Amino acid sequence: MRIPSRLARRLLPAALLLAGAASAAPVRYTLDKDHTYPSFEADHMGISTWRGKFNHSEGWVELDKAAGSGSVEVSIALDSIDFGQEALNTWARGKDFLDTAHHPRAVFKGHLAGFVDGAPTRLEGSLTLHGVTRPMALRIDHFKCIPHPLFKRDYCGADALGSFDRSAFGLDAGKDYGFDMQVALRIQVEALRDK
Repeated sequence: MRIPSRLARRLLPAALLLAGAASAAPVRYTLDKDHTYPSFEADHMGISTWRGKFNHSEGWVELDKAAGSGSVEVSIALDSIDFGQEALNTWARGKDFLDTAHHPRAVFKGHLAGFVDGAPTRLEGSLTLHGVTRPMALRIDHFKCIPHPLFKRDYCGADALGSFDRSAFGLDAGKDYGFDMQVALRIQVEALRDK
C-alpha cells in the first residue's frame, strides 16, 4: 500500500517523535563510594563551626537528560562519622546523639528537578535520620558528565547542598547550651553508568 506524499509529510514528524521517545529511557548510575562523601557543618556553642564528613555511603541515580527527570537515593553509614577527633566521633555514634546501634543509616531520597541544558539544578525529596523522615531540598551548584577515562562509560558528578534543623529529627543535644540546631549538609557525589 502506497501512502500519499502529503500524508507522509504529516506523519513523519510524529513518527520521529515517537521513535525518539521509545529510545529515550532513564539511565542508571551507581555512586562511586571512593568519590562520594557527604559532609556537614554544625554550630559549637555559637563560638565556632565544627565540620565533619561521613566516610561510607552508597546509592544510585537514575537520569533521563532528554526528559529532564531523574531520581536519587543516597544511604549514609552513620558510624562512619568523622570530625577529625576520635573522642567526638565516639560520642556522636553513641546513644546520646546518633545512636547508630539503633539507627545505623541516614537516607536521602529524591528526584532531580529544574533542568537547564540537560543538567539538574535541584534535588527535592526527603531525609530519614534517627528514625524520622522530613522533607528536604538540596541545591545543585555543579553537575557534569564525562566519559570515564578507564571504564569508558558515562561518569557524572555533582555538588549538592542544603540545610536542616537537627532538632526536628530528635537530635537536640546542646540546645540548652545555646547550640544552633541548623546543620549545613553538602553531598559531593560521583557516579558511574551501569553496564
